Amino acid sequence: MTEFHSKPLDALRLVPGVSRPRRLRRTAALRSLVRETTLSPDDFVYPLFVVPGAKTRNPVTSMPGVDQLSVDLLAGEARELESLGIEAVLLFGIPSAKDPLGLESYADDGVLQQAIRALKDASPELVVMTDVCMCEYTDHGHCGLLDSDGYVLNDETLEVLGRIAVSHGEAGADVVAPSGMIDGMVGVIRAALDGEGLERVAVLSYAVKYASAFYGPFREAAEGAPAFGDRRSHQMDPANAREALREAALDVEQGADALLVKPALGYLDVVRRVHERFPELPLAAYNVSGEYAMLKAAAASGWLDERAAVLEVLTGIRRAGADLVVTYHAKEAAAWLQERL
Repeated sequence: MTEFHSKPLDALRLVPGVSRPRRLRRTAALRSLVRETTLSPDDFVYPLFVVPGAKTRNPVTSMPGVDQLSVDLLAGEARELESLGIEAVLLFGIPSAKDPLGLESYADDGVLQQAIRALKDASPELVVMTDVCMCEYTDHGHCGLLDSDGYVLNDETLEVLGRIAVSHGEAGADVVAPSGMIDGMVGVIRAALDGEGLERVAVLSYAVKYASAFYGPFREAAEGAPAFGDRRSHQMDPANAREALREAALDVEQGADALLVKPALGYLDVVRRVHERFPELPLAAYNVSGEYAMLKAAAASGWLDERAAVLEVLTGIRRAGADLVVTYHAKEAAAWLQERL
């Protein structure tokens, strides 16, 4: 056996100029120096769930470390995020009352509108992104207005989405993020914003959102699970990738300022395709609640190193082509990255 292996090894040693990739992996400093994909706290967008009331912090049982927060606690949250170098949040509101039309979604004094104002007062430089959808506000839990058969009406829903986006823009949102996968949503929202003098508000479109099994914990956090049926009539089939490019192209044509793919881990190929097809636009990927919960559960059981696994996952999402990562790991990951410095 020794003689068998020695010949090719000896030959390799004698060949001048042979590349040895391991030379650049020898020390931590060398590995850092030639690292192709970087990960930084300013790559992260941190989701926040806002509820009515005061001094309220409701832990989300399926998402350890994530809480529903009342508006008065957001200033403290903004200061913490600023200290960690996280520059953006994505807001989800849980209203005081739900109804078939989701009326609080565009109310001037709605919980999300209050949250926007509170965050911008506390931290004017914080980028405030808002979810523009109806599922948290309707008593049926679907993403739009329904017909008598329970089907989401497309064009009728668009009018409401425009009103929601305008209310968020007027409250001070920097970016509105329509997430319902309703046909024409970007164009209608862009026109509604511009018509109210809100041209500076950007649109981050959930251009590619799949009907995924990994949203379960989010539905607890946002209290937006559908009361019946599912969302497959408007969210994408997980089997489709070419369709993602068609969806993204439509939103680009309608004036989207940035695109988002959701979920992230099972769809890294889609993240790459969208990035390569539309390199001129910033691309976000949503590291969703189920992906977060899996790592938390495995870490709690001692099955993996949480810090190493989380940073590997987030780096992989960036490597696939995401410029931004919406992630519930943002605060932990930012703290770990600061420790590296």
